[in-house]
Amino acid sequence: MNLKTTFDGLTLENPLMPASGPLVGDTEKLLFMKDAGCGAVVTKTISTKAPHIPKPCIYGDKQYVMNSELWSEYSKEKWAEEFLPEYKLTKDRPLIISVGYSKEDMEILIPLFDQFADAFEISTHYVGTDISVIADTVKMIRKHTKKPFYMKISPHIPNPAEFAKVIKENGANGVVAINSLGPTMKIDIQSRSILYGNESGFVWTSGPVIKNLALATIYTIKKAEPSLTVIGVGGIGSADDVIEFLLAGASAVQMLSAALLKGKQLYAKIIKDLPSRLEAYGFKSVEEVINTTLKNNVKYEASIPKLIEDKCIKCNLCVNVCPYFAITMKDKITIDPDKCFECGLCVAKCPTNALTME
Repeated sequence: MNLKTTFDGLTLENPLMPASGPLVGDTEKLLFMKDAGCGAVVTKTISTKAPHIPKPCIYGDKQYVMNSELWSEYSKEKWAEEFLPEYKLTKDRPLIISVGYSKEDMEILIPLFDQFADAFEISTHYVGTDISVIADTVKMIRKHTKKPFYMKISPHIPNPAEFAKVIKENGANGVVAINSLGPTMKIDIQSRSILYGNESGFVWTSGPVIKNLALATIYTIKKAEPSLTVIGVGGIGSADDVIEFLLAGASAVQMLSAALLKGKQLYAKIIKDLPSRLEAYGFKSVEEVINTTLKNNVKYEASIPKLIEDKCIKCNLCVNVCPYFAITMKDKITIDPDKCFECGLCVAKCPTNALTME
């Protein structure tokens, strides 16, 4: 199975890389990602100033991570004089250096790290929503490097298509979509207090809970600007997730939060699982997935759900969740056609696939 993906002069042996964050914060962690088999390695975001990070700063639940951590706790000099030279000694795959945030930062950081980078990722997380500011930042980056670079879009950007258009016009190669969602909040009822927040009480949320938003953003950007490269991030936790992101328009993907929730071994597992999952869906390569046009067979009529009796365990879940009060349990599950709105929720929620609809 061919897992390679190629874009902007970069060749990755597989499409999975780490996302910028705590798991790629020094040489040891970068080497871990290389040894795990990631197709490319991404650094933690490096800035021109030291972050002030509340502790504890990371909270993990089943479907999300909340994080009040900011950018790298190490100085730009530490990265330029120690971490990156050490990593370069055994580097054998693309290295994407993440930097942030302002135009003034780019004027310092891009020249400093250009010798180490195969590409750059630029975080716009704290830049705001003014597209003209982002445009000026892109111009400054292009002035200082010939390397590919990707602008990371945050969910608070109101118009992803406009964002994509502006960064393309000013010299960026593509987008990393999406950054974490926020501001969000974690409250502890017992202590009547805010947990894991910064001085404003807020944290940023990532992980499986933002996956569908990430997919929609990628799809929107790729439809608006097909020539832009999109690197997908936000909720990936399995080989199937990787395939979904590629179908949405990504050329490669990043993962972080799922590894914080399930363990760092998840990188190697996804890479190992990917060939069999591609084969299960009838794909012969990652490139074939990327080149597949995603269908949108929208319809405005459906059939009334039908019951497959021998699969029904009479759990009554469909009765309880039906928002139109159309399902009752008599001798068997019964659907009132006059009340049924053909919404499909019962079909989606049935634990044994005992309900079907056309």
